[in-house]
Amino acid sequence: MDLLVNVIHRLITSPLFLLSVLLSSLAILLVIIYRLTLHPLSRYPGPFLARITDIHLAYHAWKGDRHLELWRSHLKYGSIVRVGPNDLSINTVSGLKTIYGFRANVRKSDFYTAFPANKNTYNTHSSIDKTVHARKRRVLSHAFSDSAVKSLERYILANVRTACRILGERAHEGGNGGMTVGDGVEKKWTQGLNMANWCNWLVFDIMGDLVFGKAFGMLESPTNRFAVDLVGKAAHRHLICGTHLTIHKYHLDKLLFPKIAATRAQYMQYSRTQAASRTKLGLDIDRQDFFFHLLNARDPETGQGFSNNELWGESNLLIIAGSDTTSTAMAATFFYLVHNPLTLAKLTQEVREAFSSVEDIVFGPTLSGCAYLRACIDEAMRMTPPVPGSLPRAVLSGGIEVDGHHIPAGAVVGVPTYAIHHNSDYYPRPFDYIPERWLASPPPPTPTPTSSSCPQISSPNPFPSHLPTAHSAFCPFSIGPRGCIGKGLAYVELTLTIARVLWLFDVRLSPGTTLGEGRVGAEVGRERTGEFQIQDRFASWKDGPVMEFRSREGAGVGD
Repeated sequence: MDLLVNVIHRLITSPLFLLSVLLSSLAILLVIIYRLTLHPLSRYPGPFLARITDIHLAYHAWKGDRHLELWRSHLKYGSIVRVGPNDLSINTVSGLKTIYGFRANVRKSDFYTAFPANKNTYNTHSSIDKTVHARKRRVLSHAFSDSAVKSLERYILANVRTACRILGERAHEGGNGGMTVGDGVEKKWTQGLNMANWCNWLVFDIMGDLVFGKAFGMLESPTNRFAVDLVGKAAHRHLICGTHLTIHKYHLDKLLFPKIAATRAQYMQYSRTQAASRTKLGLDIDRQDFFFHLLNARDPETGQGFSNNELWGESNLLIIAGSDTTSTAMAATFFYLVHNPLTLAKLTQEVREAFSSVEDIVFGPTLSGCAYLRACIDEAMRMTPPVPGSLPRAVLSGGIEVDGHHIPAGAVVGVPTYAIHHNSDYYPRPFDYIPERWLASPPPPTPTPTSSSCPQISSPNPFPSHLPTAHSAFCPFSIGPRGCIGKGLAYVELTLTIARVLWLFDVRLSPGTTLGEGRVGAEVGRERTGEFQIQDRFASWKDGPVMEFRSREGAGVGD
């Protein structure tokens, strides 16, 4: 030990070592001075640390509040903020269209290299090259066509029925008081159920069914529920490493946050096993799930399909992108409904008047015509977007023009979804849950309530003139050629599930519970008790709300 201490002492006191430290310090100082004064983006305001290093945003990515930090930065510095040495965050509709629209002079930034499907293999999400992405997107589009989604509806419905049956069984068991109905049978409220878990399990089961030909069985058994956490960790690792690519390049994640890195690897192995199992079945099965389309589809321009590595990469992406996001939108919608009883009553009335039987609730014109249902879902995704942060894009040669500013080639730009969804220029009262803002005209007058268990109310659209502006800034699925290909599927899952639950059950917030709510006195952005709080892990981690259910009289729960 003494020898080691002596060697270290000689090393750090040697002139060569001191010179190297001096030169390194000088180099760092020069970089800082350059980034603060001479860098092409130096004129844009932003947090001091963010202007000199990516560590600032990487820290917030690790912490889970990147979306709030971007929103706070825009509140303080304006519509264009420097959030990294070479990164600008833009909080305007014109920026949204310029950066993500068709023919935008940008490409996906190197952020996406932190999420390869396999070594040297990238999926539709992580493909930076526009030509490669276009080929993958064309192949994948076969699986997401309206006819393909319609053919898979029976598998979606099977899982939704299972989820509702489980709620019905809990309602039959009761345990938290109830009411007596005409036949003398007491209808009891269930014990509280954490809807973040229920929504996760349901949507994962649906995606397992649609991607791998079999549900994961999470609703009925805990065996595969660990995969929910694995998916969250994989996305979280992607966000941190993509935000500071040095961490990804030198595998520093294994040193800095080993648990996140390890679980990401476990998920990759899990999804690879599922994909291999489905691949063995090939096309010789009595169902046309997503994998069927991926195996069978060919790019009409090149005639190419997907290699085995690409098949695994795309299926891996489908599970992450199709489960975590939709389950967050679903949990958020339930959160805002039970925290706004009059809105819940109005939506419940719309659903129950539109359908005479729960089995009438299927993908079709009647369900699509439930305008208030769609408004409630859209307002939930505005308030709590499932992908709340920014999707970074690198500016190509020639630069781009945004709001009178010339953004030079090489800069990385993005529009943070949470920030633009809470921009009062586009959404008056941005932190209030008001589904009516999405309606083109006020709903008709509502009849006098007939049951205290289901209060009813009618209120006009308070912002009729803001509807076009609201739509222009709404981007929970992103926009343009890189917009979410599964948007249609997500709406099918959301509308089917929420409509069936409200048709079958009376629902309420479990008394005394606060999961998912903000906290008075918490950091800025976490203090609003009426807002569903999430952690930004590229997609979202959530907890709550805790809800109780009571079987609706004559609903035929579980039929």
